[in-house]
Amino acid sequence: MTVLFRFKAPVRLLLMASMVLVSACALPRSGPNKGEIFDGAVERGGNTQVIYVNDHVTRAANFAPSYGFSNSFRSAGQVGADEIRAGDVLGLSIWENVDDGLLASLGSSSTQLTEIQVDSAGFIFVPYAGRVRAAGSTPDQLRQTITERLSAQTPDPQVTVQRMAGDGATVSVVGSVSAQGVYPIERPTRSLSAMLARAGGVAIAPEVAVVTVKRGNDSGRVWLTDLYANPSNDIALRPGDLIVVEEDQRNFTALGALGGQTRVPLGNETINAAEAIAMVGGLNSTLADPTGVFVLRDEPESVASRVLGKPVIGSQRFAYVLDLTRPNGLFLARDFVIRDGDTVYVTEAPYVQWQKTLSAVTGSAATADSLSSIGN
Repeated sequence: MTVLFRFKAPVRLLLMASMVLVSACALPRSGPNKGEIFDGAVERGGNTQVIYVNDHVTRAANFAPSYGFSNSFRSAGQVGADEIRAGDVLGLSIWENVDDGLLASLGSSSTQLTEIQVDSAGFIFVPYAGRVRAAGSTPDQLRQTITERLSAQTPDPQVTVQRMAGDGATVSVVGSVSAQGVYPIERPTRSLSAMLARAGGVAIAPEVAVVTVKRGNDSGRVWLTDLYANPSNDIALRPGDLIVVEEDQRNFTALGALGGQTRVPLGNETINAAEAIAMVGGLNSTLADPTGVFVLRDEPESVASRVLGKPVIGSQRFAYVLDLTRPNGLFLARDFVIRDGDTVYVTEAPYVQWQKTLSAVTGSAATADSLSSIGN
């Protein structure tokens, strides 16, 4: 190792410069530079469509998948609150117009039959009336049926029927609500908003809350804020519905020469590229290349065809380029909508790597001089 220290200064500097040039390729940085991304373009044999953003691109690529309920959910009428269903619990009161009735105990003219549950086939059993179909009837219709059956056994019976609980018409409410559980569809809780209120309300911030209703093989979802803003989203519930309240998981990732590198939730607002950059602290003024702001995403076939102006097959990888130094660069960034799964990446300015190289050279030279002094 001491042989290096005995070299003449020009030779020593040449050796150091060679080592620096070799190591310059491995200098630390936040990611690929603009040229390296362009090298991956389809035109250069890569598999990425590298496209400068212009007015045509913003019109072709801008769409925000929206939440909402289908017509089958919106057109469903409200469940009759008094309609009896399998699983419901009923209460019957029967009065007989004789002192010694069929059902009444001695000295009493009435009989109370409580906690009668409608079986899975929709029937109940009433003494002396037999097995009576209850499901599908209102309490008044069932009262008339039981009265007719008992009339053959006892003179002029009087019957009342009360629906004690709506266990046969229930929905499940789970997720970020104050009180998860199974709730009956009753007169006050026949709509989605009323059922959420019955479950204690939503337990997360309204602007990130998404409400999903699963009904058989169908499902629909809506922003909580849209549920209250648009009455058509306050759909009628059906027995067996599953209501799930959860925080929206849509997000984008910010990387490179920005004020912060992180995953950012989108929320229920439409966010453009300028806002996305601002949300992570803006461009790093000492590192960022304002001509190399990229939005990376996989575009579906239909959108890719519109952007490229020609038909393509299958989804395509896109690297949208925003040059903020152009006269309308900031306007284009303001018009370009960020979508779920996007990566916003800002390259480093070319001089940054040159500055790092100079720092490496000057640092290496100082170290070499120190070692040379020790060797001498």
